[in-house]
Amino acid sequence: MERNMIYKAYDVGFSFERDYGGCAQCVVGALYKLYPDLKNDGIFKSATGLGAGVGLTTKGACGALIGAVMVISQLTGRSLENIADPEKQRFVAYRLGERLVNDFLEKYGTVTCERIQEKLMGRSFYIYEEWDEFLEAGGHSTACTTVVGNATMWAAELIEEIRKK
Repeated sequence: MERNMIYKAYDVGFSFERDYGGCAQCVVGALYKLYPDLKNDGIFKSATGLGAGVGLTTKGACGALIGAVMVISQLTGRSLENIADPEKQRFVAYRLGERLVNDFLEKYGTVTCERIQEKLMGRSFYIYEEWDEFLEAGGHSTACTTVVGNATMWAAELIEEIRKK
């Protein structure tokens, strides 16, 4: 992937999270903006409930990671018509998902929303009741925005790899 595209992927992901919020959906939307041929409204909608882990609880895998894996799996996963998957196509998606997990572990030391928030903002937030505190701590200006930017960039690198094969 050319260097300019890497920066563009980061910037688009960052700005989607800053402007719209909802980390999983912002990664999916940013990747669809970068790769319009992948656009799938069903997948985009399905990422809605995955903000701040799951349901804004921070109790679960980072939504940005989940959104990135959703789009990568869209390209490499098995289909419903081939759920038996005798070719083991699903293992391509598993391996690429593992690479995204490893990117998160290397950068943040964790894949959970709660722990990433603690690392970047000093603590995690129950967003329903602590929205203003979340924003004041950098939630949509420096923290989650960078996580979404990185997840979008890492996923774009994988998409470029997949397309070169």
